[in-house]
Amino acid sequence: MTTMDSFGRERDTRPWGSYTVLDDTAPDYKVKQIIVVPGQRLSYQRHEKRAEHWFIVSGTATAILDGVTYELSPGQSLDIGIGQAHRCENHGESSVEFIEVQTGIYFGEDDIVRLEDDYGRA
Repeated sequence: MTTMDSFGRERDTRPWGSYTVLDDTAPDYKVKQIIVVPGQRLSYQRHEKRAEHWFIVSGTATAILDGVTYELSPGQSLDIGIGQAHRCENHGESSVEFIEVQTGIYFGEDDIVRLEDDYGRA
């Protein structure tokens, strides 16, 4: 469910956690804060019109990029190219928080191609 936070920023609750749009004023990038709650994971997905850079702020993220698994701690990051399949999983006991910087030509949620999804959205 999409709402606005106290700063007027778009916030959306998802089955895996939530995201808040921190900046979407530029035509060639968008910045989000993403929270993945313990025991949950994003869909395994790819995008046709954007790349992403994930910077881990807290928690330990298990990132899957084109079938390869990476364990990411706070301060570490991962670059995801256009068309690369990816997901973030949280196997820990506390939430994973990361900043996602999207770059490209389009940033709509309809640019998500879900390859696998735990919540019936694929």
